[in-house]
Amino acid sequence: MNTPAGQGFAARLIRWHKRHGRHDLPWQNTRDPYRVWLSEIMLQQTQVATVVPYYHRFLERFPTMAALAAAPVEEVMALWSGLGYYARARNLHACAQAVMRVHGGSFPRDPDVIAGLPGIGRSTANSIATFCFGASAPIMDGNVKRVLCRAFGIEGFPGSGAVEKRLWSLAEDLMPRRDGGTYNQAQMDLGATVCTRAKPRCEACPLAADCVARASGRTDELPERKPRATIPQREATLLVLRHGQRVLLETRPPAGIWGGLLSLPELPAKADPSEWVAQRFACQVIAVSPAPTLDHSFSHFRLRISPLLVEVKPGHLATEPGLAWWPVDKLQDAGLPAPVRRLLEALQASGSKPLDSRKR
Repeated sequence: MNTPAGQGFAARLIRWHKRHGRHDLPWQNTRDPYRVWLSEIMLQQTQVATVVPYYHRFLERFPTMAALAAAPVEEVMALWSGLGYYARARNLHACAQAVMRVHGGSFPRDPDVIAGLPGIGRSTANSIATFCFGASAPIMDGNVKRVLCRAFGIEGFPGSGAVEKRLWSLAEDLMPRRDGGTYNQAQMDLGATVCTRAKPRCEACPLAADCVARASGRTDELPERKPRATIPQREATLLVLRHGQRVLLETRPPAGIWGGLLSLPELPAKADPSEWVAQRFACQVIAVSPAPTLDHSFSHFRLRISPLLVEVKPGHLATEPGLAWWPVDKLQDAGLPAPVRRLLEALQASGSKPLDSRKR
């Protein structure tokens, strides 16, 4: 690159990383593609502090690719519960099975082949290839986009097709032939610790002397934000169906929100709860009472959950695939979406009758 910012770009970042980069994250200092891949998937749209405990729990339960591939997907989803973006967990399991089935249990080394595996895109494939196999391949996560947009004054929203294409072209030009893993890690570390979204520490940045955004006073403007859109509000009525000391949980469909997780049954709009429960679950309703609503925000909509506490008559319960009666003192082991877990914990803490597991 002949621009001032491009001169020695990679070399400056690599030097900076040796002294100031992060070197003690649990997935660093290893070339094991299984561990690197697991961290890359977990870190998508999720902060490091949130990922670390999940990463340790996953490795404790699934120490190898073979162990993950052999596990029931329900167990994988349960361990992922609370981390969000649940398609990642389903793809993680599918990818492990594909590696075992197609590649004999060994991660492929070619970035293009890696990118063909379930749940792995170009940037993640390049990360695995550079960190584990010494490839020279650029990455493009949110931190890298921010660093490049500010250093080179890239206009436009980086998530748009045209801007992203320009960023990839720039990243390819800047990619060094050696030390690709260190360079890629340096970009991520710089974005995460120095070139942060708010209040960047420009005085500590190795690119500050030639940074276009700093020179023009536009660090607050670059990269440009995604154009705001009205976030829709949705409503859902969830049934806390109680029989004795058990709560009915239902496996969500694979597609859609909370896909593959256990959740509370959702009452169809305008349906009478007593009639619907009696018909759907073949049990007699004793009492129905409302509970406090719960609001939860997704990336593209807000959800208001209105729970109904439903007690049913013992001895008239039908079971079928996808339904499970969970003891209230074992709910911590269920693979629940975070808002549903909060809802059940709040009801239990408040002593609400349908979730009060104390002896009467």
